[in-house]
Amino acid sequence: MAGTITTVREHEGDLVVESADIVAEDVVALTLVDPDGDALPPWTPGAHVDLILEDGLVRQYSLCSDPADSRVIRVGVLKTPDSRGGSRFVHERLTKGSTVRVRGPRNHFPLVSSPRYIFIGGGIGITPMLPMIAEAEATGADWHLYYGGRSRASMGFLDELAAYGDKVTLVPQDEAGILDLATILGDPRDDTKVYVCGPEGLLGAVEAKCGAEWPAGSLHLERFAAKEIEAPAEGERSFELELAASGITLTVPPDRSIFDVCQDNGISVMGSCHEGICGTCEQVVLEGEVDHRDSVLSDSEKAANDAMMICVSRCKSDRLVLDL
Repeated sequence: MAGTITTVREHEGDLVVESADIVAEDVVALTLVDPDGDALPPWTPGAHVDLILEDGLVRQYSLCSDPADSRVIRVGVLKTPDSRGGSRFVHERLTKGSTVRVRGPRNHFPLVSSPRYIFIGGGIGITPMLPMIAEAEATGADWHLYYGGRSRASMGFLDELAAYGDKVTLVPQDEAGILDLATILGDPRDDTKVYVCGPEGLLGAVEAKCGAEWPAGSLHLERFAAKEIEAPAEGERSFELELAASGITLTVPPDRSIFDVCQDNGISVMGSCHEGICGTCEQVVLEGEVDHRDSVLSDSEKAANDAMMICVSRCKSDRLVLDL
């Protein structure tokens, strides 16, 4: 999830499953509403919410409904064979009429205004693309979606995408092979933004292609899993942590995260994924050189050194000051 952060009112409360629709093999679309019929918080394309399931199990899912419809939100969830409990819980326990606690929305993957877009979705990575292409269509932008999956049966929301005609290219792997990125990204242009979401192999390949050939700032992506970061060769080191708003100075040892140290000392911080992918724990940096290890901020945002994800990122200097 990378891009300029869009802040909206963050809701936390129980929502009711209005419908649970199977939209592809092992993919369910949950439509959620307020139990009292109240309007839900506003959101923009690219936003996601946390589903707070049970026993501390929290998972992030992209919103794939219409932002203009404040009555409902919708998420698409893939049941993965190696599920750690989240997708299995959603598929097996959340049915029409069920209640689930929801936190959000928040957006680290916003749609930047542009006259032209290339959207690339892989598997369940199609979900944030749905409201994005709807907005691109509504604003009159030139756009095209390339959507890859294992098979046509495994690719969700095909009925909705059919309405866009030849602006959508479906690439089921068992019929057409993998997405041809050399062709899709073969014409670097200053007027085009590239948006991609999907498995790590796809993201890495698009990053490599765009990083080598496209203008800086063209690529926008969202990760479902943390990008692998090499540990420092000399090992982790401790550093001093000053919390400016709280007037407290702490030490972050090599084996503890900033998030953990804050919690250990009674400082209220919000977190969710603890892997540097959801953006929930972001904090403002006042001083210090950040060792960014998240998969949320873009390269330019990391270079600005004014924000960090405290669940995974650390400090390269001896002292870090946060606005906490």
